Amino acid sequence: MSQYDIEPLLSKASILAKYSDLPQGDKIMAEYVWIDGHNHLRSKTMTLDKKPTDISELRIWNFDGSSTGQAPGENSDTLLKPVAMYRDPFRRGDNIIVLAATYAADGSPNVFNYRESCAKLMEKYADEDVWFGIEQEYTMLDYFDRPYGWPKGGFPGPQGPYYCACLYAGIKISGINAEVMPSQWEYQVGPCNGIEMGDQLWMSRFFLHRIAEDFGVKISFHPKPLQGDWNGAGCHTNVSTKATRADGGMAVIESLMEKFAKRHAEHIAVYGEENEKRLTGRHETGSIDKFTWGVANRGASVRIPRSVAISGKGYFEDRRPASSIDPYQVTGVIMETMYEC
Repeated sequence: MSQYDIEPLLSKASILAKYSDLPQGDKIMAEYVWIDGHNHLRSKTMTLDKKPTDISELRIWNFDGSSTGQAPGENSDTLLKPVAMYRDPFRRGDNIIVLAATYAADGSPNVFNYRESCAKLMEKYADEDVWFGIEQEYTMLDYFDRPYGWPKGGFPGPQGPYYCACLYAGIKISGINAEVMPSQWEYQVGPCNGIEMGDQLWMSRFFLHRIAEDFGVKISFHPKPLQGDWNGAGCHTNVSTKATRADGGMAVIESLMEKFAKRHAEHIAVYGEENEKRLTGRHETGSIDKFTWGVANRGASVRIPRSVAISGKGYFEDRRPASSIDPYQVTGVIMETMYEC
């Protein structure tokens, strides 16, 4: 299939609509979504007798963890515990999509459940009122893994001059924009408080994949999808606290930068696989080997917006996270560095 053959896909979508638009009677569909052992998303659907009004009304489900890289075959039952629910922008009506965290049969968190430890940190320091906002960059590919819309057998001109399912569902989308490399885009989620940041970013990714399929497009979260003189893709993470937003907050941010510098290696360890291909010191990135920060400096590890320096308070932007990050790990290590180091 070429990138220009989307008409058959749209035709199939219209055929599918004949069935998806049929009345469901008095039943509700709840699609459970979870993160597998490969940092990918999985889902399956349960039929309910009525629409739940609270997350506590949804039952814990199970799945075969051996097929998702999350459990051995001889002990494969893995539990899905609902942690957040959203309006379903695909089935619509009273149907819902449920974000679930994974646990072993004995109730302990699955080894790939990074949400558990992150949630504990967020709860422990809830009084600090930490806000996060993540800028999710991604690259659109055709079914041959070539950037969508690029000329066949060639390249577009050099980069430089060149995005409401989430809102329907209740995701806090704060903006969208095209990125520097053609076929690369970005949307922003937040500001979110605490664990909500990771929950909403993961669900937004699920929606993005689902919608892209309708148009014959693949979504890549690889931090350097195309080698050469092209920008990589990141997940710039914006952070503010009650103290940084108050008068004198710039001094607080400067003290936090000292902490971040000491734990650069610990951050890089969870800031995305193959991030070394992106953090080269070129294409608006800092070097993966050295922590730097500066006002209005997009070539630094952390950028302090000019407006923050002028007002003396506000937020900072950690530019190191790759587009493929697990947001629970990133927000978790940031909380550790700020309050436990």
